[in-house]
Amino acid sequence: MTIAYLPGPPDDVPLYEPWAGEPEVLAEAAEAGRRAAAWIRSLPAPPAPRPVGTWLAVALPGAVESATGSLDPAQCDRMGPDGRLIEGNGGMDAGTASTLAIVPCVLSDVDWLTPDQHLRLMAVASVVTGIARLLADDPGTAILHGQVTRMCATLDHATRPDHPGLASEFEQEI
Repeated sequence: MTIAYLPGPPDDVPLYEPWAGEPEVLAEAAEAGRRAAAWIRSLPAPPAPRPVGTWLAVALPGAVESATGSLDPAQCDRMGPDGRLIEGNGGMDAGTASTLAIVPCVLSDVDWLTPDQHLRLMAVASVVTGIARLLADDPGTAILHGQVTRMCATLDHATRPDHPGLASEFEQEI
């Protein structure tokens, strides 16, 4: 294997230049994350205090806000100086990723919520993780082609306010 180095010191090459529209897309994602966190906080508390209730009221919405508020396309997959791939994280730290990853496992303990709320919580964790992964894998495509914007729309749909008295179109058809 041959390794060729570019001429000049590494300081001559800019490490990252923002994409057109990047600040607006990141602001949109942060706002969608704040709305999602507010929805999670609005979910009913358990009938009796328990640790999973605190996790749902504090840790999960905090992770959603942290992940969407710290998105960073500069933290994308890249080659290191030694030629090895450095896997990016899109700006989401490992602790936040871990909190979002355990959502499907924790839902069995959140038995006071409805199956619809369980599904929507899984959607939130998946979408937020997906936005960071999109930015890590290919930030240009994710930003310029509206993928992050579409993911934010999905996040908003999953966290729309609950309307307990209204049946969904699907339930009305049955």
